[in-house]
Amino acid sequence: MAATMATASTVLGLGTSTLSSPKKLNLSSGFLKSPVTARNPLKLAQASGGKFTCFERNWLRTDLNVIGFGLIGWIAPSSIPAINGNSLTGLFFSSIGTELAHFPTGPALSSPFWLWMVCWHLGLFLTLTFGQIGFKGRTEDYF
Repeated sequence: MAATMATASTVLGLGTSTLSSPKKLNLSSGFLKSPVTARNPLKLAQASGGKFTCFERNWLRTDLNVIGFGLIGWIAPSSIPAINGNSLTGLFFSSIGTELAHFPTGPALSSPFWLWMVCWHLGLFLTLTFGQIGFKGRTEDYF
C-alpha cells in the first residue's frame, strides 16, 4: 500500500493541470481607487532635505518666553502664605535646608520634604505645560 502511494505521480484533481502562477486579474470598480504603486518612505529623498523624518525638525518649538513666564507664573502664586502662614515655595525651600543640614544622609521617607517637592514640581510642570499650550496656541492661531 505504501509502495503504491509513493509511486503515484498524480494527485486526484491535479492530474492534467500544471501548477503555474495565477494570472493577474485587473478588476476595476467605482468603489476601488486606481492602482497606485506603493512608495517606500525611506526612499523619498525630497522630504525634508534628503533625510527621512517622522516629525518636524523643531517639533518642541521651544520658546524662552514660555519658560520665563511659566516660572514666574508658578513662583508668584506658590509664594502666597496659604498653608498655616507659610507658602508652598517657603516650605519646600526650608525643607531643602533642613535636609542639607545632615547632608551625607538622604531624606527619610517620612520627611515632609517629599510632599513639598512633589507638590511644588507638579504645579511647576502643569504651569509650564499649560503655558506652552496657551502661548503656542495663541501664536499659531488655534484660538
